[in-house]
Amino acid sequence: MTPEASGYLAKARQCLANARASLGFGLSNDAGRGAYLATFHASQALIFEQTGKYAKTHQGVQREFHRLARNEPRIDKMFPPFLTQAYNLKAVADYETGPEADIPPEHSAAALETAARFVDCIAGLLGDDA
Repeated sequence: MTPEASGYLAKARQCLANARASLGFGLSNDAGRGAYLATFHASQALIFEQTGKYAKTHQGVQREFHRLARNEPRIDKMFPPFLTQAYNLKAVADYETGPEADIPPEHSAAALETAARFVDCIAGLLGDDA
């Protein structure tokens, strides 16, 4: 595995750990954002490992991950749409105001569970069992 992909996976795991801690402190928005960022960085690891290129935007990461996942049977078919859905958690946490500005804790907890499986899947594909 390339050092770049390894670095992205390490960042994904750090985001998961931070998100779990945030949820433990009742910071659901931070946990939801962290779940997305974990999947974002894991996606970047796969993209770099497969293409040797960096995706420069959130939309670019989503698009390229969807493309790569389509031909990889070891990637759960729910992961590409989850990456897009998890971005919505980040958007709520970062940009929403008013009554719709808080992510319910159960949504963040569910997203964290899926994000952990997502990161583990990508790590397994890339041969990183850390």
